Amino acid sequence: MKRATPILLSLNAGYVDTAGFLALQGLFAAHVTGNFVTLGMALVSGASGIWAKILALPVFCLIVFISKLLASSMPKLGLPVLRTLLSLKVLFLIAAAVMATTISPAHHGDDVHVIITGLLLVCAMALQNSISRIYTNPVPATILTGPLTQMMIDVADLVRGVAPTEQAILKARLSTIITNVLSFAVGCGISAVLFSQIGMWCFIVPPILAFIPIVIGEVE
Repeated sequence: MKRATPILLSLNAGYVDTAGFLALQGLFAAHVTGNFVTLGMALVSGASGIWAKILALPVFCLIVFISKLLASSMPKLGLPVLRTLLSLKVLFLIAAAVMATTISPAHHGDDVHVIITGLLLVCAMALQNSISRIYTNPVPATILTGPLTQMMIDVADLVRGVAPTEQAILKARLSTIITNVLSFAVGCGISAVLFSQIGMWCFIVPPILAFIPIVIGEVE
């Protein structure tokens, strides 16, 4: 996996998570465990979007499970694993964009149309998580807590002093973490601005971002 790919993955994850949260009643498509918090809030306050949050985790787990099986069988079929998984992610994001842009303002959070839109985004982000794990990306491209924790641990090790060989490894990982975290944050910001300007049409951006690594040959 070349360097631009995880940057684009992080950017897309931040974008999708923010767009889902703003447009789909607080649904986290990338950081799915965050839905436990918003689900609890929805149950107490009576807010909408409960079913999408309940279904997000099992759907996420199912897609990760299936993607691993597909990744293991693709070489036997002569298919490029990373390119194929990224292509499937693009298809999920296109389907989500089509669904999102046809949602009527009158639809509420538990409408089937809205739920399907959210779960399509969850499927796309589940594939992205699988890609990060399968290709041992040192920085998960969908969450910030883990990378930030690792960043501070690495900084502490550099401050206390380590062997030159380990120092090189830590600095390389820090560079990757900082770049991906910043990309995620930029994605969040762009998504929020576009949603405020064009509403549900902001969902046309994620499939474009997901398609770029395939077009520019960033997938090996």
